[in-house]
Amino acid sequence: MHGLRKLILVVLGIIWLIPLYLMVINASKLSADYGNATVWIPSDLRGLFVNFGEALDKGRIARGLTSTFIYSIVSPAVAVVLGAAAGFAVVALRLRRPFLWFVIIFSATVFPIQMVLMPLFMGYVEVGIFDSRLGMILIYTGISIPFSAFVLRNFFSGIARQVYEAAAIDGANAWQIFVRIYLPMSRSALLAVFILQATFIWNDLLLGLSLSQDEDVRPVMTTLAAMQSTYGGSSMPVVLAGGLLVSLPTILLFLLTQRYFTQGLSLGQYN
Repeated sequence: MHGLRKLILVVLGIIWLIPLYLMVINASKLSADYGNATVWIPSDLRGLFVNFGEALDKGRIARGLTSTFIYSIVSPAVAVVLGAAAGFAVVALRLRRPFLWFVIIFSATVFPIQMVLMPLFMGYVEVGIFDSRLGMILIYTGISIPFSAFVLRNFFSGIARQVYEAAAIDGANAWQIFVRIYLPMSRSALLAVFILQATFIWNDLLLGLSLSQDEDVRPVMTTLAAMQSTYGGSSMPVVLAGGLLVSLPTILLFLLTQRYFTQGLSLGQYN
C-alpha cells in the first residue's frame, strides 16, 4: 500500500512538472529553432539567457519588474498593518456591534472587482491618479485589507483576553498593546497574509491593464501580456523566457518563507 501511494505521488508530480518542462526547454530555444516539431525536444540552455536579455531589453520586462516590486512590497505591508489594526479593534477593544464592523470590512470581498472597474477608472481619472504608481498602490492596498482583516481577526480571537487586561493593568494603552504585544505574537499570521497578498498583486493583470498605461507604471504582467500582442513583436521563446523570469521572484519567496507560511496558515506562532 505504501509503495502504491508513493508511485501515485511520483506520477502526479511528473504530470505537474510537464508544463514547467515545456516552458523551460522552449524558452531556451532561439527563435529560428522554435517550431511545432521541436516543442518536446530540449536544446542548448544557453539560449535561455539570450532570451532573458531580449525580454528585459526589448520586452521592457525590467521596467515592469521595478514597478511590481514596489507594489508587491508596499501595498501588502500597509494592508497587513491596517488589517491587523481592524482585527485588533474588533476583537480586543470590543467595539459595539463588533460582528457588524467585521461584516462591513469583509463585505468588500463579496463583489468582484469587475463590477466596480468602470467607476474606479472614472474616479481615478477625475482625481488625477490614473496611470500613476500612487494610484496603483492605493487600489492594491484597498483590495488587500479585507482579507488581511479577516485572517488577523481570527488569529487575535485565539489570544486570551487576559493578555490585554494584564497589559492594561500595567499601564499600557491600546496602541502600545497592539504594537508591543499583539503584533509580535502574530508574526507568523502577518507573514502568511503578506505572502498571499504579495503573490496576488504580483500576478495581477486586470487592474494593471485598466488603471495604467505608462511603461514605468504598469505592472510586469501587463508588460508580459503586451509582449504577446500583435504589436509586441516578440517571438514565443522570448515570451516564455519573460514568463519564466517573472515567476522566479514568487517561487523564491515561497521557498525562503515556506516554514513561516505554513505556520501562519495554521494560525500558529513561531519564535
